[in-house]
Amino acid sequence: MVNRIVIKTSEEMKIMAEGGAKLARVKNSLKKEIKAGVNANDIESLATELIIKKEGAKPSFRMVPGYNWTTCVNINGGVVHGIPKKEIVFERGDVVSVDVGVFYKGFHTDTSITVGIQVSKENQKFLDTGEEALRQAIKATRTGNRIFDISQAIEKTLTRGGYSPVRALVGHGVGRELHEEPQIPCFADELHRSTSPEIMKGMVLAIEVMYSQGSGDVKLENDGWTISSSDDTITALFEDTVAITKEGSKVLT
Repeated sequence: MVNRIVIKTSEEMKIMAEGGAKLARVKNSLKKEIKAGVNANDIESLATELIIKKEGAKPSFRMVPGYNWTTCVNINGGVVHGIPKKEIVFERGDVVSVDVGVFYKGFHTDTSITVGIQVSKENQKFLDTGEEALRQAIKATRTGNRIFDISQAIEKTLTRGGYSPVRALVGHGVGRELHEEPQIPCFADELHRSTSPEIMKGMVLAIEVMYSQGSGDVKLENDGWTISSSDDTITALFEDTVAITKEGSKVLT
């Protein structure tokens, strides 16, 4: 993690837009394959093939020291960093999240989706709320606002639906490094707007909505990577990479 906010040039933003378009195509292809009977390694294999062979890019996550996979795949109580194991077979009723990143011409982009496989109305409402929280967060991502405003938009939408933001994990800046400043929490009730970083033209942010049906507290599983809800309640994750340009905010993924 770099310790300062990085402002991108117009040329760098153009490259990131190209990488983001590639990642969006990968994400949309993966989303179609999340169905009963498919396993997490199937998603991993497809993502690797699409990124390298079809898009001519590199998997960002394989550049993280110690992590040897293209995707993070989580199911039900898993929040982030789930290893895409063949043994994880999706079933009807499962809530499946896939996190994936692309490295293209020196820059990372990052995105996540969560899909319900023939889920109950209650769980579909849960997922719809997360998508709406991301939409509201992106709407708040504009010059003149602060990171606080993004966090507040996420928290208000989630708590209005009766759900809890995850407080131990954050969204982040993204660019030459996968994780850059500023950090973007999913909550604002313990933060101060006046000390929150200003949103400025040239920023690129990976805005993540991470939340649960329970307390929002998390635990690290024995594999050393997977972070799950501490109370084993269902969680979800939605993320897009967003650039702040002179024309306004632009979703790259």
